[in-house]
Amino acid sequence: MVSTGVSIINEKVKKESGVIDAIRFETSKVVVGQGELIDRLLIGLLTNGHVLIEGVPGLAKTTAVKTLAQTIQAKFQRLQFTPDMLPADLTGTLIYDQRTGAFNVKKGPLFANIILADEINRAPAKVQSALLEAMQERQVTIGDATLKLDDPFLVLATQNPIEQEGTYPLPEAQVDRFMLKVRVTYPSMDEELKILKRMATTSHSFSLQAVASPQDIMRLRGVVDEIYMDEKIENYIVQIVDATRHPEKYKLADLKGLMLYGASPRATINLVLAARAHAFIQGRGFVTPQDIKSIGMDVLRHRLIPSYEAEAEGKSPEDLVKRILDEVEVP
Repeated sequence: MVSTGVSIINEKVKKESGVIDAIRFETSKVVVGQGELIDRLLIGLLTNGHVLIEGVPGLAKTTAVKTLAQTIQAKFQRLQFTPDMLPADLTGTLIYDQRTGAFNVKKGPLFANIILADEINRAPAKVQSALLEAMQERQVTIGDATLKLDDPFLVLATQNPIEQEGTYPLPEAQVDRFMLKVRVTYPSMDEELKILKRMATTSHSFSLQAVASPQDIMRLRGVVDEIYMDEKIENYIVQIVDATRHPEKYKLADLKGLMLYGASPRATINLVLAARAHAFIQGRGFVTPQDIKSIGMDVLRHRLIPSYEAEAEGKSPEDLVKRILDEVEVP
């Protein structure tokens, strides 16, 4: 009975995978390499989850997000975050109409489908608070009016890890709202040679086609929700998250003093959603343990808070997550 259900889902995945292939093809016209980043952005799109992208300047973070947005027939807004930004710069404001004596709502740039929040850690706390409401509730408050945002609504944020002057560390509550935190690394030499040949002109331009609509994305999300996940995989996910809180139960007693706080139940939910989406973009109608291992780092790295002892030993959150993914028994 289960195998019959999985085969039906597999057929659905095969039928719908053309949209993902088309998006990948279009983005590859501009973005060289960075396949993992594009896949993570697609996972965010397919699961209604926001993505935080971290990397040094010049690694095509902004270009990847803009290119992905161009492949979808959706409204895109790029917001350059600055220290003098105000919440109204995001949400909009009330404008007084002298003729009627009434206040009218002027909507801000958050009323779009895909938001590129460039250098998100440069904005002050009040702006982060306004963005947090939009990310979590899919709504914004202007004066005494609460307005729903369009669907899909996705925040793809970038931050620079090396330049800290004039930046504001993101609140833990907001960081936790990002489904994934992706670290972007340098390209290989072969990829960099392709970048040189493609980009090292003063007049390079690319013709991109919008190959998907918001309706396509909503339909694909329905297919992702049907991806089969065995009960053993569900238990595996719960054990991985539990190991961030009680490592001693999983032969990881040496990690106990290295983590101040483990991952919340939101991590469990996001790991399930991301694993299903990862299976989908791999062309499968079922989740395997490898899906969990592939996406687990990006779901968990920003949800573990290392202790001072861990920092003194030079242990990063990635080191702790890697140990957990390596040691928790695979079903």
